[in-house]
Amino acid sequence: MTKLPNDIDEAIAQAMEATKAALQDGYTRLQIEIVVPEIELQAQSLAKQFIPILLETGTQLKVFFPDTGAAALARRDWQDVTFKIEDIGTSRSPVDKKVEPEDQCFLLIAPSAVEVAQAEKLSNLAGDRPVVMLIPRLEDVSIVGIGYAARQLRERFIKTLESCYYIRSFGEGALYRCYPSPWQVWFEENGQYKLIAEQPEKPVGDQLDMILAEATGTAKTDNSASSSSSSETIAAPPKRKGLLTEIQKFLRALTN
Repeated sequence: MTKLPNDIDEAIAQAMEATKAALQDGYTRLQIEIVVPEIELQAQSLAKQFIPILLETGTQLKVFFPDTGAAALARRDWQDVTFKIEDIGTSRSPVDKKVEPEDQCFLLIAPSAVEVAQAEKLSNLAGDRPVVMLIPRLEDVSIVGIGYAARQLRERFIKTLESCYYIRSFGEGALYRCYPSPWQVWFEENGQYKLIAEQPEKPVGDQLDMILAEATGTAKTDNSASSSSSSETIAAPPKRKGLLTEIQKFLRALTN
């Protein structure tokens, strides 16, 4: 059984293996989601660790960044690479002109909801060639909205993406998926994470709340029992910080 990663290096290593397995099984639209605030600030360094898995097969890789500045910075920092580095496209230089017949695999790094139209176009232009999205943020409600157009976008494009790797913490729990394993819900108890549920599809909203309520026994609360155990609650040792809080701290340390 796959275990939660202890740090960002382990998360990237797991994501690499999950991506390789999904590609071998024929998936061509993949996303790797490590949901930590401001993780996109470390997109270039994370991509540098991740790219070797896509080069292992000897395919002709093309790497896309969300804007010209990020692409130029990567070209400056990554010298003598065997792949081309591009931005996802502008009105003057659309993505249509950046996809070439000899390209065999595409890596799109940290696309946001602002670039979702270009990301969709790239995926369509790629056809059956793999498109891998590293730490995407494609569903920012403030940008794509919640109305009919946003629902169309999800049905037409976002739902076609396979989350081969996903990790996000919430309070004392974590939602996790490492392909080919199913979606998993983990809960922190006494300083240790334990697996409390597995689902074939991503649990969200009320479904996730129900899983947590059943695991923690918060669905039914007895006031007298709560009162009688208050001294035990106060005396209990403090729990360690959540997993992704530690990963976020590790990411901030990379910039120092």
